[in-house]
Amino acid sequence: MDYSKKMELSGKIVKSPTVLSPMAGVTDLPFRHLIRELSDNRMGVLVSEFVSTDGCDAFSLKNRKQVLFFEEERPFGIQIFGRNPRRMAEAAMAIEELSPDFIEINAGCPVPKVAGKGGGAGLLKDLPRLRDIIIEVKKSIKLPLTLKCRLGWDEENINVMETLAIAEGEGIHWLTVHGRTRVQGYNGFADWEKIGEVASCAKIPVIGNGDIVSAKGAMHVMKTYPVAGVAIGRGALHNPWLFSQIAALYNGEELLAIQAKEAVSAFLRYYELMLQYGARPEAALGRLKQLAARLCKGISPAYPEFRQDLLVSQTVEAFFARAEKFINFESEGKIFEPERLLNLNGKTSEEINFGQQFKR
Repeated sequence: MDYSKKMELSGKIVKSPTVLSPMAGVTDLPFRHLIRELSDNRMGVLVSEFVSTDGCDAFSLKNRKQVLFFEEERPFGIQIFGRNPRRMAEAAMAIEELSPDFIEINAGCPVPKVAGKGGGAGLLKDLPRLRDIIIEVKKSIKLPLTLKCRLGWDEENINVMETLAIAEGEGIHWLTVHGRTRVQGYNGFADWEKIGEVASCAKIPVIGNGDIVSAKGAMHVMKTYPVAGVAIGRGALHNPWLFSQIAALYNGEELLAIQAKEAVSAFLRYYELMLQYGARPEAALGRLKQLAARLCKGISPAYPEFRQDLLVSQTVEAFFARAEKFINFESEGKIFEPERLLNLNGKTSEEINFGQQFKR
């Protein structure tokens, strides 16, 4: 497939047009390791959990687990957020010493403790500040610099085209656009028409982000809109095999069906990886439930009782006893089919209730 603006880093084309989007409390080392294994290393780009540059003390890499990565994860980027141009630049210089493949500025996080303080999507209310941040970071590092943003703060202030102009003018390597506003949070559906409009006007590669839960869905938006690739966040929790499936279709290969018991077996591997990277069992249980809450929605025919039993488990032993029972006695005739979901929130409504998820 020929894309007019391909994903590339330092002159090298990224082998698969996919990005694992940063998710705080999700995309750490064990989760990324799990995704890489299930995808047979057919990943495109991996990005760290986002790293705060705010605070009273000078930025330090000490005790920053979010920035840890391994050579086999390349191409790998580290995403930073904050509102102070100088502090963002100092953090970028420190992070450059770790030799990631690129650094990314977050102008898309909608949560109140980030956006409400002027960082993340809060920068979309202050584009001059965003420009200053890009300028300061850009002149402080040699690595490629990328940017992630939303369409705007709310439906009355859609300014993604202005953000694109700043990105192009200040030398941003590529722009990832999440097709929702900050006020939407994760409600409703991502506006791919608007993402496509941005990509059509852009002189730099544009990565589309929002509601990608299947390989066919990813290929559809890449064929329909002139994006260089897709960024996948919550979809990776719904379908940890998604990256290998996209790579398969991208290379003209046949998609293989995943049985429900195979999907449920991923919980054990995830648990092993969490322990390998130093997690305590009680903390690992919370992350297992986090994955179960979304992955189990893809079991078809639907079996909500199983999902609920996993989510109310009080111990790791109880969680896996229930998973083993499903695999051995209840999984026959069930397949893993996350693409059947109407949207990543599991809701049937197509209406967006502005302001319901986050305060303005």
